[in-house]
Amino acid sequence: MKRRKWMGLFGGFCLVGCGEKKTVVDVRAVERPWIEMKDEWEGVSGGQVDVVEELSIGWGESLTNVRWKGEVPTAPFELELKAKRVNGTDFFCAVTFPARGVEECVTLIVGGWGGSLVGISSIDGKDASENDAQKIHAFEADIWYQVRLVRDGEKLMVWIDGEKLIDIDTTGKILSLRQGGIEECAPFGLATWQTTARIKDIRWRGL
Repeated sequence: MKRRKWMGLFGGFCLVGCGEKKTVVDVRAVERPWIEMKDEWEGVSGGQVDVVEELSIGWGESLTNVRWKGEVPTAPFELELKAKRVNGTDFFCAVTFPARGVEECVTLIVGGWGGSLVGISSIDGKDASENDAQKIHAFEADIWYQVRLVRDGEKLMVWIDGEKLIDIDTTGKILSLRQGGIEECAPFGLATWQTTARIKDIRWRGL
């Protein structure tokens, strides 16, 4: 084939395939706005609960449970919040949320079982101190920690201050709440155990 004909074919190809590059946009992230969770909280049991600029959860004899009265996050979703332990030595942030719909909830524990455990209650009937999702992370009093939780399909991931601590696939696993007072938080709520805490900047969005 003559050189001139080859160049013509190549030029025609470029007109079709060598135009401007298309920008790939993550449609899910763009179209799903953050939903702020500010005022629709109610104390259910335990210590004093106040909602002003931030959520104040007071010390209780055991659990202090707080339930969300607004729109409940449903999977797939991501959740962000900031939490700190004011006093006490146990979990200062327990997030109960729907894992497979409002009838099948679990709880993310932050700072439990002596103050440093991060885990999920319950998986296959085992609470956060017993199943394979548990991690140990140091938490100091009166310091804000950024918590991020993602539930996408059967993937469950948790970050503390940008460090991924939990990344599990729950396919085929039984997900449930630990029996007892934490059930009062369902389908979405927060709790502490013999600990005073502050929680703020709570928001979620669908994925």
